[in-house]
Amino acid sequence: VQLQASGGGLVQAGGSLRLSCLASGGTLGYNYIGWYRQTPGKQREMVASFNSDRSTTYADSVKGRFNISRDNRKNIAYLQMNSLKPEDTGVYYCKLVRLGRDIWGQGTQVTVSS
Repeated sequence: VQLQASGGGLVQAGGSLRLSCLASGGTLGYNYIGWYRQTPGKQREMVASFNSDRSTTYADSVKGRFNISRDNRKNIAYLQMNSLKPEDTGVYYCKLVRLGRDIWGQGTQVTVSS
């Protein structure tokens, strides 16, 4: 399975973006899939995840603003990001855990200007 993330860009504070993570060569199923953010000098952090028990988890910093969803027919996971803040700037990665293996997509840059 390969993952391709897209949808990043430059947006003003208060704006919205929707990231997509397309899986090819296999299905998402109901495996864990998460969105992670990396900023310079910091460790990659989880911002939202769809867990294998079908629950969702959000980082405190994005609760109420971000929403993770998935369309298993299309094999795509989404991250809807609303009310964006400059501190949301970073490279966003999607991760799928399938058969005990972590599969990462390439990152997509999100830049939020103040």
